Amino acid sequence: MQERLDVAPTRSSLLDLKKKLIFLNEGYRLLERKRELLNRLVYEKLAEYRELNQSARESMVTAYRWLNIAQMRMGSRRIRQLAVGMPEAIEARILPRRSMSVQYPSVEVRKLPLLPIGILGTDASLDETRSSFADMLVRAAKLAEVETALWRLLEEQRKTQKRVNALKYNIIPRYQRSISFVESSLEEEERNVLYQLKLLAERSSLD
Repeated sequence: MQERLDVAPTRSSLLDLKKKLIFLNEGYRLLERKRELLNRLVYEKLAEYRELNQSARESMVTAYRWLNIAQMRMGSRRIRQLAVGMPEAIEARILPRRSMSVQYPSVEVRKLPLLPIGILGTDASLDETRSSFADMLVRAAKLAEVETALWRLLEEQRKTQKRVNALKYNIIPRYQRSISFVESSLEEEERNVLYQLKLLAERSSLD
């Protein structure tokens, strides 16, 4: 890796390097701010994910407990027959959402009212099963939304951290070293010119 940029030691190069360094420092400041905001969003989404994950697991346990009860009371064959024409339990819409330049799906989901599916050969446990599974689906949909957002935020956080590190430890130091090199070269050139002028002045005084 080059320690500095390959630039000519001229005043125009020095001005150009300093302008670019100002731009890079501003970019670094903005990326650092973005990284901090992404960190906060990741921690918020992580806390939300853990809460929803626990809630979804609990609703799943409840739903399958009622399904077992319904199977014992009605039989698996009758439940499969009724399931063929069973109306939808939830309504969902998936919309795009953006946060910190990260796009992820936003799920709008709601539980629909239970509609009757027949009277003969049914048991109250079937309605409890349907309601419990609808609750489970609602929680699972929200969990999927948060999990997708979390993974995409983590990926953006990783990319931002990589850019911050590149600017901080590679690009900006190279520009700083290049500026120091050009300044030193110009100072050396100026000293040589002054020395030559001094010699010329001394020779003129002798003549």
